[in-house]
Amino acid sequence: MFFCAISGEPPVEPVVSVKSKKVYERRLIVKYIAENGTDPVTGDALEESDLVAIDASPRNAPPRPPSHSSIPALLHALQNEWDALVLEMHALRQQYNSTRQELSYALYSQDAATRVVARLLRERDAARDALASVQASMGIAPSAAPEDVEMTDGAPEDGLPAAVIAAIDDTHQALSGARKKRKPPQGYPSPAEVKAFSPKHTVPSLHSASPAGITSLAVSRLAPSQFLTGGNDKIVQLYDRDTDKVLASLKGHTKKVNHVTFREQEGCPTLLVSASADKTCKIWSLDSASGEYIPKSTIRNHKGELTGLVVHPTSTLLALSSLDKTYSIHDLNTFSQVFRSVPSDEAFTALSIHPDGTLLALGTPTSTIQIYDVRTGAIAASLTPAEGVPFTVQTLSFSENGYHLLSPNALSSVAIWDLRKQKVAQSLSLGDDFKINKVLYDTSAQFFGVAGNLGTRLYAHKTWEELVRLEEGGEVADF
Repeated sequence: MFFCAISGEPPVEPVVSVKSKKVYERRLIVKYIAENGTDPVTGDALEESDLVAIDASPRNAPPRPPSHSSIPALLHALQNEWDALVLEMHALRQQYNSTRQELSYALYSQDAATRVVARLLRERDAARDALASVQASMGIAPSAAPEDVEMTDGAPEDGLPAAVIAAIDDTHQALSGARKKRKPPQGYPSPAEVKAFSPKHTVPSLHSASPAGITSLAVSRLAPSQFLTGGNDKIVQLYDRDTDKVLASLKGHTKKVNHVTFREQEGCPTLLVSASADKTCKIWSLDSASGEYIPKSTIRNHKGELTGLVVHPTSTLLALSSLDKTYSIHDLNTFSQVFRSVPSDEAFTALSIHPDGTLLALGTPTSTIQIYDVRTGAIAASLTPAEGVPFTVQTLSFSENGYHLLSPNALSSVAIWDLRKQKVAQSLSLGDDFKINKVLYDTSAQFFGVAGNLGTRLYAHKTWEELVRLEEGGEVADF
């Protein structure tokens, strides 16, 4: 008994193809040849003359339908529909098998390419480490690591003005030279004294109870009793601890305040600066006539929420980062923008500036930290923690000595990066129930703190010892 290669049923009028040597029902193969002109199995060109009839035994022909209105006629029509459906299913099976083969080949090629790229990256990193070791053993200062080639636009052609670059270079030389000789001031707390820290005073609620919460904090360097706060209520407040009074309550933002800071410079008026989720940065200054802080400027250059705010060590520049994948630099004397980075591949979620003023560290939603040269706008380094669950880097802090960068290493752990080797020097786990909101180095680089949903913890920098936990106030957003 024969079976049709198309329908899988015994043929009434069997024929065999001289090309594929397969048996078909004549009416099905004739229809297929009329539509496609090929053998349905091998795909070779096929004509009706290439079909050889086979004598079947017994040989019974189906009865001819007497009329189109009879039941046999309806059955014949249904038979024709079934034949068309069988042909279509056969074509779909062939297309399905072909697509599976193409997909399998594509996946194999992609996997092979990924393995090759990973191997090349490991070899590159090993070569860089070996070069740095050789240079260190020979007493040669290591050169800057070569940049990876990116398929995007480079640094903007119209970078910082020459006068601004000169001011940054002068500040860098002055601060880097003094930093190496700098020692903690007289009376600075020792680790033993930090261990004895405890709450001494509670400030009554500064912001509205609805919506409640202080989102940002900055302490004055020239007047340590004064601090600036921003809240979920869209208000910025200046508070004096000595008098327990609110010195200024500044309104103007339309969404929560993400960051606040002071611009303090000898011989220049103090500026209060805030960055908000409403995509704007506002600058206030004290009006000598009225004795009140009044708006001096509003920066609306970014198209996304502002996620970072720092004053440059020159005290004349302000840097902002945004979820629109760019950062910008502004002149605090003219309140004009002097630089805007080209859009990055990822949004910027955190911002910190090197104490010498030449580097900016920017966090991303994919665990990576991008370090940019302020003067050129080019990427100087890219820091990525070991493989793990991706997280958003929402806080960063350079150490005062300029050698280390403090950042989250995961949702509940922090990493201390050695910028000279671009590697993690130490990683500290805070417990799975601790969620990091803020990390910060002190001005002596002897201590650092981590704030989160369970309060604040202070650590010694080189011994990595936990010195004290301040958990009385509950969740801490900034400190």
